[in-house]
Amino acid sequence: MKREDVLTWDEYFMGLAHLSAKRSKDPSTQVGAVIVSSEHRVVSIGYNGFPNGCSDDEFPWDREGDFGNTKYPYVVHAELNAILNSKHDLKGCSIYVSLFPCNECAKAIIQSGISRIVYESDKYAHTEGTIASKRMLRSAGVELVQLPYAIDLQVSRKINPTVR
Repeated sequence: MKREDVLTWDEYFMGLAHLSAKRSKDPSTQVGAVIVSSEHRVVSIGYNGFPNGCSDDEFPWDREGDFGNTKYPYVVHAELNAILNSKHDLKGCSIYVSLFPCNECAKAIIQSGISRIVYESDKYAHTEGTIASKRMLRSAGVELVQLPYAIDLQVSRKINPTVR
């Protein structure tokens, strides 16, 4: 008899997005994104962080202060990292992201041909950027799906007794 309590595809890929977010060194916001083909194959993964070659120790992680002394002009969002890291045509793909995409990421999502966004948190729904993002995405025909619950992914490190 087979197991009946298996994860749905949406739960599975959102779990991968959360796992990817754990690579982010941002102390306040960790976001992960996973791009998946229509055949349920992962084609790319990303998380928020500084561009390649920019040291995590040389750039600020602050959220407040002069713009140039905050993280905002430097951090690449998870969605954009996933799009840029992909070597595949993304037309018709889905993107799973733990936080609803900002207006800049929405532009990249639309331009890349991604047709479906599955997201968890929409905590910035009231902001002008998110309102603009949703307007563009809907106009472009991108399907927006919010998971009705949060994925709780726990990762722990344990000593492997078989490693010497």
